[in-house]
Amino acid sequence: MLNIVILGTGNLAKHFYSAFSKADNVDVVQVVGRNQKELQRFSKHSNISNDFDNITDADVYLIAVKDDAITEVSNYLANKKGIVVHTSGATDLNAIKSKNRGVFYPLQTFTKGKTVDFGSIPICIEAEEKNSLETLRNLAKSISKNVHHIDSEQRKKLHLAAVFVNNFTNYLYSVGEELCLEEGLSFDLLKPLILETAEKVWTMSPKEAQTGPARRNDIKSMESHLKLLNKKEHITLYKLLSQAIKQDHEEEL
Repeated sequence: MLNIVILGTGNLAKHFYSAFSKADNVDVVQVVGRNQKELQRFSKHSNISNDFDNITDADVYLIAVKDDAITEVSNYLANKKGIVVHTSGATDLNAIKSKNRGVFYPLQTFTKGKTVDFGSIPICIEAEEKNSLETLRNLAKSISKNVHHIDSEQRKKLHLAAVFVNNFTNYLYSVGEELCLEEGLSFDLLKPLILETAEKVWTMSPKEAQTGPARRNDIKSMESHLKLLNKKEHITLYKLLSQAIKQDHEEEL
């Protein structure tokens, strides 16, 4: 049985708490956070505390806070024997000042109120000590079948890639929704297209799957599209993305 302490009461902490509470070989012995109201949400299965100077001993301390607070929180764990890990994709392992340190990064988007299936989520682990790495591997396997040992530099580039395929793509969805609403159209009309585009990555590379006016250098259509855009930032985005797609397929044009 692995005893863990979760530090943080935000969205990611809640998702981890839910997943580990269902794991057979993991016991969340304590949740520590400053928000007393949010802490109550964790009180059903674990002890809760807002006292960072009185943290329970555990095998693993899971820091699930904002990136710029990781080092501050880890300082409270400097004398603990357990493994102190952060859960950030963009933060170096060295942000933790404890000797026995690591990373436990779930590569997924977590939204409040939206349940996720941890069983398929890639969990990227890193540790400096061999035994600690094995402990984190066992912890990750308790909730996911998709566990990978990835170092800090690889993880930071992976996180950057995730921003492109998730955050930026989702913003483009919002632009598409806005354009539909301007004409009194339902965004639902675009959902089959979104799903088909996403499903293609299982059978071919994104570059191979690329379609559209920029891919075939259809200048007339692109000029027509630009005239329909009202916002300067949308025009800039359209031009930049079209140019990037065109350059990526220049040899085929």
